[in-house]
Amino acid sequence: MHARIPVIVAGSLLPVLLCGCMRARVDESRELATSIEKTESVVVLAKPQIEGTGAESDFLDCVGDRLAGGHTVNVHPNESFTDKLFPWFEPGTVPSRPEQIASILAQPGVSEQVAATGVRYVVWLDGGTRRVDGGGSLACGIAPGAAGCLGFGWWEKESAYEATIWDLKQSRSVGSVGASVTGTSAVIGAIVPLPFIARVQGTACQRLGDQLRGFLTGSHARASR
Repeated sequence: MHARIPVIVAGSLLPVLLCGCMRARVDESRELATSIEKTESVVVLAKPQIEGTGAESDFLDCVGDRLAGGHTVNVHPNESFTDKLFPWFEPGTVPSRPEQIASILAQPGVSEQVAATGVRYVVWLDGGTRRVDGGGSLACGIAPGAAGCLGFGWWEKESAYEATIWDLKQSRSVGSVGASVTGTSAVIGAIVPLPFIARVQGTACQRLGDQLRGFLTGSHARASR
């Protein structure tokens, strides 16, 4: 009985140690003061990419839901916005600088469509999640009457995203918010594989969405340093 006690204690502590192995950073840069009325909305769009892929659609939806914060901020569906403003916010025609918004709004019917959506701020989201390190060895096998895994494997992932905010009313960039989360996950082979996963992307969504809501409403705490 006494020989098993250290194993039980170690097994109970290991999830705590592994699940807590995440590092998060949030940065904010403000160029202009922001305010949003109850009748105004925000739309979260993927920043157009010349090469590669932009922020994932699931992450855009996650940030939008977090930004809304229980209807604290009105968030307009991104697909609905781009459909109504077609083709002005498509990858080949979207303005590269906020100052170009004025000329787009001057096109016939465009300002009326924007007004119909209620969108005041466009949040351009860029970034992604990638594996940055890993190691260990985990072997699994099946034998007559038995199966299991032995070993230990780990990997580190980083979720890094940046949001640039444009004010359509002023045709200006009002600032940016960035979030970076790094976490270590592991799988322990002790007959049955025991995974301990660091939810870096989910944490990045929470931090970025909360910071954006505070940025737009002026209700947030100071950005993390």
